[in-house]
Amino acid sequence: MADLDAAAGQTKKSGSLMTIIGIAVLTLVGAGGGWAVGTIVAPSIKGAKEAEQAKDAEAKKKAEEGLARISTKENNVVQLEPITSNLAYPSENWVRLEVALLFNGPPDVKISEDIHQDILAYIRTVSLQQIEGPRGFQYLKDDIQERVDLRSKGRVSKVMFRTFVIE
Repeated sequence: MADLDAAAGQTKKSGSLMTIIGIAVLTLVGAGGGWAVGTIVAPSIKGAKEAEQAKDAEAKKKAEEGLARISTKENNVVQLEPITSNLAYPSENWVRLEVALLFNGPPDVKISEDIHQDILAYIRTVSLQQIEGPRGFQYLKDDIQERVDLRSKGRVSKVMFRTFVIE
């Protein structure tokens, strides 16, 4: 009987020792696999991040080379800052509008700023129904051109719409 109790105790010790060894081996295999995957994937992630940064820098450079925000005497064009505002009705809808002004002579920054604020104030009074469809957009362009003509007293010859987005 004593031999039977000793054999059972030996089996319990042996079983728990095998469980500990199994867990240790699985932990080492998991850690080694994680390290291997990390060394394989991490360089490609780092390379993608560097490529993304290079792409952003190139896009920024192209934007700076595009139509200048500050006018020059050579082109007489002033690009206004983007206008973002909600509509009068429904007020949940937003408009983003980018406009450039073509001056007859040398550009005037003060007039450009006044026109920017005037367009912003006007956009806030427009409803979505007024600018729906091609006819509504044409009316909007005509209204803005008329406002610009009044504000600039004929110094701006053309209003150029660069972007127009309704959300």
